[in-house]
Amino acid sequence: MIPFQKLSLVLYAQTSLAYHLRDGLGKLPALGWSSWNAFGCSIDARVLATTADLLVSKGFKAAGYEYLNIDDCWGDLAGRNNVTGELQADSQKFPSGIPGVAQYSHSLGLKQGIYSSAGFQTCQGYPASLGHETLDAATFATWEIDYLKYDNCNAPSSWYDTCYSCDQDDYYNPDLVNGTCVDQDGLCPPNYDYGTCKTAERYRRMADALHAQNRTIFYSLCDWGINEPWKWGASMAQSWRTTNDLTVNFTRILNFVNLNTFWQDYNGFYGHNDMDILEVCNGLTPAESRSHFALYAIMKSPLIISTDLASLSDHDTELLQNKYLIAFNQDPTFAAPAVPYKWGLNPDWTFNSTSPAEYWSGESCDGRLIALFNSENTTKAMQLRWGEVPTLRDFHSYNVVDVWTGKEEPCVRTGAKHFVGGHDIAVFLVKSRCT
Repeated sequence: MIPFQKLSLVLYAQTSLAYHLRDGLGKLPALGWSSWNAFGCSIDARVLATTADLLVSKGFKAAGYEYLNIDDCWGDLAGRNNVTGELQADSQKFPSGIPGVAQYSHSLGLKQGIYSSAGFQTCQGYPASLGHETLDAATFATWEIDYLKYDNCNAPSSWYDTCYSCDQDDYYNPDLVNGTCVDQDGLCPPNYDYGTCKTAERYRRMADALHAQNRTIFYSLCDWGINEPWKWGASMAQSWRTTNDLTVNFTRILNFVNLNTFWQDYNGFYGHNDMDILEVCNGLTPAESRSHFALYAIMKSPLIISTDLASLSDHDTELLQNKYLIAFNQDPTFAAPAVPYKWGLNPDWTFNSTSPAEYWSGESCDGRLIALFNSENTTKAMQLRWGEVPTLRDFHSYNVVDVWTGKEEPCVRTGAKHFVGGHDIAVFLVKSRCT
C-alpha cells in the first residue's frame, strides 16, 4: 500500500491514464437512482416515469442526482429483433420502448441509464451483449442512452480466464490471512497484468463500441471486482465495481468499506471505485444508513440510490441530499477521496472486515472533512485531535461545521471528544482557522 503522503501523485497518474469522455463527463462520480433494489424485475414505464417525477419533485435532481438507471429485466425474453438483430424492450412493460422512457427522462432534465451484461444473457436470463457490442452500442446511442451498467453474468467458458486475482472478500473466501490468499489454486503469478486477461477484453470490446458512437455514454463496468479492475478500468470506463453485490446487511457494508480502503489510490477524476448501489432506507437502522451514506460519499464512490422514492421519509430524503457530503463527493478541484488518518480500534493498515478504519479525513474546496466512524455495537468516546489530522495543527483553533446539523461552532481549539453511537458516524467540516 502506498503511503498517504504520496496519494495525490498516484491519483494524478491515475487520472492521466483515464479515458476522458467528451464534455468532461465522468470526471466526478455518478449520482442517480437504480431500479434494482426497490423493484427488481417488476419494472415498467409507469414505475420509471413515477420515479423520474419524484427525483424532481423531492429535490433529488436539484441536489445533483441526474441518472435514472434501468437495471435488469427490461428486455424481451423472446430474444432480439428478428429483422435487425437489435435488442428490444418487453412491449408489455414498455409500450413506447426504451426511447419513450428516455424521452420522458430528458424532458425533466434527467439522464437515462440502461443495463446489459458481458455475456450471452443477463443475470436474469434476458438477451445480453457479448458478441453484439457494436450493434448494441449503436442501439443505445440511437435510443439516447446516457449511462450503461455492464454486468458480468453468463459469459461462456471460452471467455474464462486461465488464472484469477485473490478474492479478498472473506464472505466468499474465508481462508484469507490479513486480506491475502495463501496456498490457493488458480491464482495468477505475482505482477501479472490483469489488463490483458479475458475479463478485461470482454469489457474493452464494449468500451470501444461505446467510444465509437456520436453520443457520450457513461460506462459503468461491473465485473464484481474480478481480476482487479481498479488497475485497468480507467483505461476504458468511468467507474468499475470493486466487489460483488451489496445486501441489506451492515456486516457487508463494513466489509466493503474495509476492502475499498486499500484501493483508494486508484480513485480519482475520470475513474471511480464503485462500491455498488446504495442500500440506504432499505432496512438499515438510521445510524447504519448515516454511516453507509457518509462513508460511500467521502470515499467518492458513485452514489446511486436504489429504494422506492415514493415511500421515502423526510428524514431519509434529508440524509440522501446532505449538501456537505454531496459537495465533497462532487468536488471539482480535489480528486482524492477521504482516507484514514488512523485506524483507531486496530493498528494502522489492519485488514479487518468487521472493524475497518475509524478516523477519516479529506481535503475539499470547502475545507477539510473529518469523519469519526464507530463500527462497534455500543456508543463510545472518540477523540478528535487537530494535530493528528493532515494539514491541521495542534493547539490551533478552527471554525467547525457539524455535517448532520449544519451548525457551525467557532474557534474550536485543539479538537474535541465526541460520543458516537454504535454503527454511527460523526462528520465535521473544518473551515477557516481562527486568527
